[in-house]
Amino acid sequence: MGSFGWGEILIIAVVILVLFGTKKMPDAARSLGRSLRIFKSETKGLMNDDEAKPAPAPQQAAAPAQEIPAPQADGTTISGVPVSPEQAKKA
Repeated sequence: MGSFGWGEILIIAVVILVLFGTKKMPDAARSLGRSLRIFKSETKGLMNDDEAKPAPAPQQAAAPAQEIPAPQADGTTISGVPVSPEQAKKA
């Protein structure tokens, strides 16, 4: 099998142009360009996702359960979280 020369490439281009018509060729080229652009952006996004993903942290032993502090007398905290006096009355 030999390589294609200019003559063979020209004949193939003319045959494709005759088969598909002059109206469909620009639409097909536009669609191909959009597809390649989308493919390029998706592959670039996949590469960026791999680079941005941090290394998995080493697993540590589970910490013992912590006791939840009781609400203060003035009602400004519930379970260690600051709240308004109205919310403290509801709880």
